[in-house]
Amino acid sequence: MSSGQAISPELRQWMVAQLAAGHSIPALRISMREAGWHDDVADAALAELGPLAPMGVAAAPEPPRQMPGPDLTDSPLEVEADGRKITILQTMQNPRVVVFGNLLTDEECEGLIAAARVRLARSLTVETKTGGEVLNVDRTSDGMFFERGENDIVKALESRLAALLRWPIEYGEGLQILRYAPGAQYRPHYDYFDPVEPGTPTILKRGGQRVATLVMYLQSPERGGGTTFPDVGLEVAPVRGTGVFFSYDRPHPTTKTLHGGAPVLAGEKWVATKWLREREFK
Repeated sequence: MSSGQAISPELRQWMVAQLAAGHSIPALRISMREAGWHDDVADAALAELGPLAPMGVAAAPEPPRQMPGPDLTDSPLEVEADGRKITILQTMQNPRVVVFGNLLTDEECEGLIAAARVRLARSLTVETKTGGEVLNVDRTSDGMFFERGENDIVKALESRLAALLRWPIEYGEGLQILRYAPGAQYRPHYDYFDPVEPGTPTILKRGGQRVATLVMYLQSPERGGGTTFPDVGLEVAPVRGTGVFFSYDRPHPTTKTLHGGAPVLAGEKWVATKWLREREFK
């Protein structure tokens, strides 16, 4: 490795033994950082844990975790949620990505934009170092948040999403509306909160980790503005009324949920984002 630190059989055996003893991946990463391991080496070593069982030591498998998402058991072309038929345009298993069509009506898109426009401000991001919010040079959009159930459109959409994704309304953050003008973008990032950052415990008190994201397109730009997943070479076109859903069962890069909003090259892009937590968000 470029850092000069090698992943030895002894290190692998120690990691598997720690997992078997009940320690979590984030806890191992913190221990390795404190012991002087570079983050890139730790991430590479931890990424190997799935298929590895060195020296005859088997790690205890993680119990299945309930996650939000549509029921696609029989590979349906469409699913019904709250009386609306929603089409399944694209799916991916790793990362878990589902692209929905016919998710919102034109009237809902226009209504959300109109209600949000008068309350826009420069978008902030959650700061995991402190637990607060800050301006982020990687995010050059304007935005605002609706409270849960704030108006009829928001209330109807939240009910539809809860049915579609099989996740309680109370487990969702307020709906965020974003406007991307020409040149605006959001560089690749993860939506979960990094467990090693000092502000994360404060953030998690409000509802635990984020476990899924749904980005819904309210207005298509003329060019650019797709949602990109660099780790897997995927780009979802920002078509009005559609949405892209992705979930992450652990706060770790191995989920391959690195994503971003590509620069808008012409026109304006408006999106609504819904983040889902592992328990009630307060």
